[in-house]
Amino acid sequence: MLLVILFAVSLVADDGQRAAASSTAADACALLTSAEVEAVLGGSVKERKPGGTQAAGALLTSQCVFGTSSARSVSLMVARANAAGGSTLTPREYWRQQFHSTGPEKAEKERDTRARPIAGVGEEAYWTGNGFAGALYVLCGDTFLRISVGGIRDEQARIATSKALALAAVKRFFAQLETDAFHGKGPTEARAPCKAARRAAL
Repeated sequence: MLLVILFAVSLVADDGQRAAASSTAADACALLTSAEVEAVLGGSVKERKPGGTQAAGALLTSQCVFGTSSARSVSLMVARANAAGGSTLTPREYWRQQFHSTGPEKAEKERDTRARPIAGVGEEAYWTGNGFAGALYVLCGDTFLRISVGGIRDEQARIATSKALALAAVKRFFAQLETDAFHGKGPTEARAPCKAARRAAL
């Protein structure tokens, strides 16, 4: 769970810093419909709790929690580049450091997070966690998503549920990127890897 803890600490450190360029942040609550959540989790969606937009150094994040009529819930976080962050660290570089580092740091990180590759969603994806809690991280161009579900005890069921929700979120996020491209927003090279990965998964 080290990755989850480190990410949370980085957000808390900048909790008071709100993004001036919040219009560039993806709306996490808009990436899943109630029907999609209900189809995967069961039970009707009773609430959506937006976490707002937060700037954490090089990352600009948007979070949302979907609560249902059952004990199950889903938390979705989207991280994009923070143009106002004053850092050269991109989300892709942050991803590389977390999941493709080498040396002693990698060995300790793998012991703590048990990061496992998950095929068939996004450009690449990893599940981190243990038998009690975990999250699915999905890379899409210069953006990554984090999805975790509550109320499901079996780890394999949590992974499958998180993947199903991630597929829906990535599909909608990709449509948003296409809209941005139509309006000339965002670098084309940041969209291309996710686009290729999505076509391969179809």
